[in-house]
Amino acid sequence: MSGRNIFASRRGVRAVLALTGVGAVLLAGCTTNTEGTGPPSGDDYVEVHVEKVDAIAAQLPQKNQASGKLVVGVNVPYAPNEFKNPSGEIIGFDVDLLNAVGDVLGVTPEYHEADFARIIPAVRAGTYDMGMSSFTDTKEREESVDFVTYFSAGIQWAQQSGGSVDPNNACGLRVSVQTTTISDLEDVPSKSAACVAAGQSPIEILKFESQDAAANAVALGRVDAMSADSPVTAFAVGRSDGTLEAAGPILDAAPYGWPIAKGSPLGPVLQQALQHLIDDGTYQTIAENWGVEVGVIETSQINGATS
Repeated sequence: MSGRNIFASRRGVRAVLALTGVGAVLLAGCTTNTEGTGPPSGDDYVEVHVEKVDAIAAQLPQKNQASGKLVVGVNVPYAPNEFKNPSGEIIGFDVDLLNAVGDVLGVTPEYHEADFARIIPAVRAGTYDMGMSSFTDTKEREESVDFVTYFSAGIQWAQQSGGSVDPNNACGLRVSVQTTTISDLEDVPSKSAACVAAGQSPIEILKFESQDAAANAVALGRVDAMSADSPVTAFAVGRSDGTLEAAGPILDAAPYGWPIAKGSPLGPVLQQALQHLIDDGTYQTIAENWGVEVGVIETSQINGATS
């Protein structure tokens, strides 16, 4: 992740923003954002209708054409990318996007839940055609699988709307994080250490067991800001009814990708199908439906890692 993102020092490790009940359960009249809800756009949600593109679909491996499906390994929950609604159906930005890719290809994604750490080995073994679980495309991972990139994610801070928090100059502020996440273990502590090294007050880090509690602390003014994964923060902001806004830029951005077997002919087909959705605007609509448009990309790549 970014959460499942692995930047620089966390390459090859499952980062730990596997959020439970992610988003802000914002009190005082604000919108509830808990696992099991749908897209944050409400009445602004735009249905997408995707037609099969025969020229791309014809390039699918024969086994997928014959079965009419893509077998996909996924780990939940990780809202807003992949999580379950009250009926137990796996939903999310990643799901809507891959379903649209399936429409382009004339096949249906078949989602199989698995431990995050077991998805890439299962892709390599041929158990799954691909993985879809907010994987960061890294050079290290590219040694064992290929990736088709579809999103860009990093660390994103949030503050109360109208605030003036600068994540790179937050000395003396109170910042909430979900415990054991990269924000808790690396992002905020490193910024706090820099404050101390410069002779300024450290950042006071308030740790919460869930991301919703960390966001709620910001909404209620108990802290000055929070640090979280960028799509998670975007989802919380979108659910906050204007109470929260992003603070500063996305930091340490890196691509999300779908892992596929090394050298698989499925890779170029997925890339073309996704690029079709990017070019015709469907991709942008799906991202906006989930409030994560800040991470959209213009060009899908195979193996787009930079580190």
